[in-house]
Amino acid sequence: MAAITYIQAISDGLREEMQRDDSVFCLGQDIGVYGGAFGVTKDLITQFGEERVWDTPLSETAIIGNAIGAALYGMRPVAEMQFADFVACGFNQIVSNAAKIHYRWGPKVPMVVRLPWGGGVSGGPFHSGCMEAWFFNVPGLKLVCPSTPTDAKGLIKAAIRDDNPVLYFEHKHLYRLPKVKEEVPEGDYVTPIGTARIAREGKHATIITYGIMVHYSVEAAETLAKEGVEVEVIDLRSLRPFDKEAVLASVRKTSRAMLVTEATITGSITGEFAALISDAAFEHLDAPIKRVGALDTPIPYAPPLEQAMLPDVKKIETALRELLAY
Repeated sequence: MAAITYIQAISDGLREEMQRDDSVFCLGQDIGVYGGAFGVTKDLITQFGEERVWDTPLSETAIIGNAIGAALYGMRPVAEMQFADFVACGFNQIVSNAAKIHYRWGPKVPMVVRLPWGGGVSGGPFHSGCMEAWFFNVPGLKLVCPSTPTDAKGLIKAAIRDDNPVLYFEHKHLYRLPKVKEEVPEGDYVTPIGTARIAREGKHATIITYGIMVHYSVEAAETLAKEGVEVEVIDLRSLRPFDKEAVLASVRKTSRAMLVTEATITGSITGEFAALISDAAFEHLDAPIKRVGALDTPIPYAPPLEQAMLPDVKKIETALRELLAY
């Protein structure tokens, strides 16, 4: 196995699927000669040519609309949003078309929309958002969110092979983060959509999270471990469908639950998990469910303000101590 970055894992997964299946192609702004805004598609056009790596106009509506049409004709398009925030321009195509076509008249819609999302890079309010909650409420869509290079590769491959429209949330701050670099299995493998993983085992409390917050949560848990407190961290990996059994099993074991998201708490997907735990594991709880997330404000551009607005290791640690002290 080779140790690679998160961004390299995504690129490797794309390349392998394009080699495996001629129906797979990529489309998006500047993804060809330029290699994409972050370099995910670098050199793909050299290997596969312009017919399979499309440089598109600056129009998310056109990109997603073309992807839907291609999927209906048996292709497997992978559409890149240069920044996930801009998917709002193609919202109608995803929610009203891609998500409902199979239910309405039967055909498959095997397409992937890659969404570079999240803050921590001083991108400001138009390039740093977390919009998974926009789509979490839409039947017909699948949402995945890898936190490690291994899952970044395994989930992009699984998403491409899936016959449903899949939104693939890839965290920009994780792309080249040295501490996230890890050995990734070589050869063909997939990470099943809909399965969580235990990122850290514990017995005193459970953190349920995803994306970069997995790493922050593990770091906070390691700090408390020095004091004899063992916190379990569940990496959802897949947001829709999500692994209900894994979440409930952990909460029933530890009797304390905390939900961590980078998104603003109000209206976030953490509310759904809090309701699930309250409904299905209430008698196992020894404390109220706690939630950690960003402040209810657009993401500031200034780094100090962004840091104040977003959750971090220290904020997660503080919330954990409050949960454990209840």
